[in-house]
Amino acid sequence: MSEMERANGIRQFVEIERTNEKEIGQCMEMEQVIRIFPQKLREQLREAETASFQAEEIRLRAGLPLLMRAEGRDWYLEEEPSRRWMPLEVWDPELSCQSIAPEDIRDTLEYMSRYSLYAFDEELRQGFLTVPGGHRVGIAGQAVLEGNQVKTLRNISFLNVRIARQVKGCGDEVLPWLYEDGRFCSTLIISPPGCGKTTLLRDLIRQISNGWQDRAEARGWMEGWQIEDIQQSGAAADQAGRRRSAPGDFREEMGLTVGVADERSELGACCQGKPQNDLGIRTDVLDGCPKAQGIMMLIRSMSPQVVAVDEIGGPADLEALRYGKNCGCRLLATAHGCSLEDIQRKPVLGELVEEGVFSRFVILENRGRPGRVQAVLDGKGRRLAGGEVRKGGC
Repeated sequence: MSEMERANGIRQFVEIERTNEKEIGQCMEMEQVIRIFPQKLREQLREAETASFQAEEIRLRAGLPLLMRAEGRDWYLEEEPSRRWMPLEVWDPELSCQSIAPEDIRDTLEYMSRYSLYAFDEELRQGFLTVPGGHRVGIAGQAVLEGNQVKTLRNISFLNVRIARQVKGCGDEVLPWLYEDGRFCSTLIISPPGCGKTTLLRDLIRQISNGWQDRAEARGWMEGWQIEDIQQSGAAADQAGRRRSAPGDFREEMGLTVGVADERSELGACCQGKPQNDLGIRTDVLDGCPKAQGIMMLIRSMSPQVVAVDEIGGPADLEALRYGKNCGCRLLATAHGCSLEDIQRKPVLGELVEEGVFSRFVILENRGRPGRVQAVLDGKGRRLAGGEVRKGGC
């Protein structure tokens, strides 16, 4: 056997091992999800080999089939004896489906709340529960009003288990561009819905909090970006007369204290006050508090160097972020949009851009896989890295 053949054989073996490790990790992750269901549904999900899917959601609707969202499509669970997941394209009432009974909904809620549903009154009022593992259970049924406010939900007939996955390292390619002269720059992540902005924000929080060392190669989670592309973009910026450091210039950044205003429990995925996601060693989380109020409380009580918040947009958010900026905090936030121009046209967000509150913009795009980075811009909208900058709305 030649040296070339031996090297190729070793390379193939390593790739097979990595694939096996990934599949084992995926199965273990899904098994954790299956365990949050009561015994009857737990057994059915195991029998159907649910752990072999990269599931995003499992939906329970009283009187309707049990559905799973995975691999970009919907699946229904067949009845015994086959008990397997089948792709669902067009609904046919004649299909042999595993239907959800009202008592399945009741048993699931009781089991997920550890038979203390009353302890989750506040979360019920907001329409969701967060369970161990950071998974969020969306709830719908009959709203009970008190004045103009939802007091609670009853006759709950719909559950949506959204499976949480933390993608560690997905911020590696972006992070070096968010620092200048060793200082983190206030950053706004702009993204259409469902394009990975919260996942990216979560990982940036973790790395900023822990401190980080520059990576020599991209992890590939954000498709379309390679380190060579980033370096070429940096060279282009230098040629344009703007001094920008390439990722290779960064060696190490000390961690910063981060305060997270997590209104909807999507960043820390707190369960009874304890984050289920890793947000870093220097991070404090204020869970379930309105964003604007949470930002003010964190600044006054926890002295953060960086304040992080998901999905800004209201007038109260504007004032809170201004307050944070004036107090010397750096900001890390996300907003719905398809381009910087799109953000500038929005009443509140446009003011923040005009006032120079943010000095970095990360633009995600809605083509291909979620998390695809289109470009990183400086505070004046000049491209630092990535591809051609898109203009206009979605």
